Amino acid sequence: MTDSDKNESHKKKMQKQKEKVDAHIEASDIERGVFILLTGNGKGKSSSGFGMVLRALGYDHKVGVTQFIKGAQLSGEEIFLKEKMPEVDFYQMGTGFTWNTQDRSGDIAAAERTWVEAERMLKDESLNLVLLDELTYMIAYKYLDEDMILNAIRNRPPEQSVIVTGRGGGSGLKDLADTVSEVKDIKHAYNAGVKARKGVDF
Repeated sequence: MTDSDKNESHKKKMQKQKEKVDAHIEASDIERGVFILLTGNGKGKSSSGFGMVLRALGYDHKVGVTQFIKGAQLSGEEIFLKEKMPEVDFYQMGTGFTWNTQDRSGDIAAAERTWVEAERMLKDESLNLVLLDELTYMIAYKYLDEDMILNAIRNRPPEQSVIVTGRGGGSGLKDLADTVSEVKDIKHAYNAGVKARKGVDF
């Protein structure tokens, strides 16, 4: 096959692909906010969530971020949002990982305080995007009532999009979500003894 034949064959394939993509775009005519669940055992769930935060800010959208579990250790996203993006509605649970605190009653109290802020964001019509980072753990450890969380997400303002990150969390979140992505753990530097890196892991 000559280069000319290859180019022609490629052009025909891409034309067919474009027709399929264009038809799908044309058929997608519902205008509303979406609920995205980023789950799985692999690295990158929170990173993906914050990538969408950055994307929304690029369009001057109003954004709210609530971080469950995290906060005891400083992170790059915390530094950036507090120092560079003070307009972002940002709240952290601040207790760190529950396996470090080993204080169930204290964790539940912290979770309940944090949920007050998350629920406030989920009722705020001015927020285009809300990231609920590591929320799944609150359901998995039974720190917060699952139905309460699902109802708050379900009854949010129609134009508001929500991202939930974290491992586990049960089937309720998956059933309610518009988009579910699972990050698989295929290989991780940590398992080979490589220390977590600033700007990459935290």
